[in-house]
Amino acid sequence: MKKRFTEEQIIGFLREAEAGLPIKELRRQHGFSEASYYVWRSKFGGMSVSDAKRLKELETENARLKKMLAESMLEIEVTREALRKKW
Repeated sequence: MKKRFTEEQIIGFLREAEAGLPIKELRRQHGFSEASYYVWRSKFGGMSVSDAKRLKELETENARLKKMLAESMLEIEVTREALRKKW
């Protein structure tokens, strides 16, 4: 799924809203929905660009670790199944 806006852009939008620009005007200028604004605000509200980059790195690392765990658990299950068949 391709995202239209980067984290840096989203944080910029949120800062503009915090500076006093009405949300309707901000949405019209940049072309996003009201729902997107509130989702972004809940996720990125109060963050700086470096915080958002760190969050993305952590999410990527977390996904990689979850995949490794799932593969390890599958390997263990296959080994157990093979041992059950031997006995």
